[in-house]
Amino acid sequence: MTCEPKTSSSPSQDETLLEYFLALEPPEGCRAELIEGEIFVSPAPDGEHEDYLSTVFRQVLRHSKTDMDGSGNKGLKLPQGGLCPKSYSVPDATFAPRELRLFRGAPSWMPCEGVALVAEVTSGKANRDRVAKRHCYARAGIPLYLLVDREEEAVTLFSEPSGQDYTEIHTTPYGKALPLPEPFAFDLETADFL
Repeated sequence: MTCEPKTSSSPSQDETLLEYFLALEPPEGCRAELIEGEIFVSPAPDGEHEDYLSTVFRQVLRHSKTDMDGSGNKGLKLPQGGLCPKSYSVPDATFAPRELRLFRGAPSWMPCEGVALVAEVTSGKANRDRVAKRHCYARAGIPLYLLVDREEEAVTLFSEPSGQDYTEIHTTPYGKALPLPEPFAFDLETADFL
């Protein structure tokens, strides 16, 4: 999605949309996100999605050089960028150094400062993870974005956020290791995704 130029009525439309979004009560098992001015409601993920996510969690928490905290489905309030309104995303996984204790006492929608890595496993709307969320995470300055792309059968690490995107992109097919930089400093094994 590209952001539309703002007109004199856009700020009130943005405020109305945000108010509506924050009051939304999605059906049980579903989650709602506000990504670049659009509301998305996603159903509960399938078992394969959760298995891939479990593989990522297990490795990050066991092998990272820095002791990490991880959260599944933690709401992040992402800053506005350019002409795009503020976004509210729920990454499949969010990791931060344990010493920061970011998740303890955090509100439902917490700021993203201190987050070291977010991860997404593609579902029905894979382009949202590939493009829109990637841009949101880059604008927020989240250092690392890990995308497990089930359609492409590949894992991509986006790093070095700058403006609207990441400047470094490393992709590996399932079955090959993907090096994760500091503070993780280990090779993510992807053989379990085959």
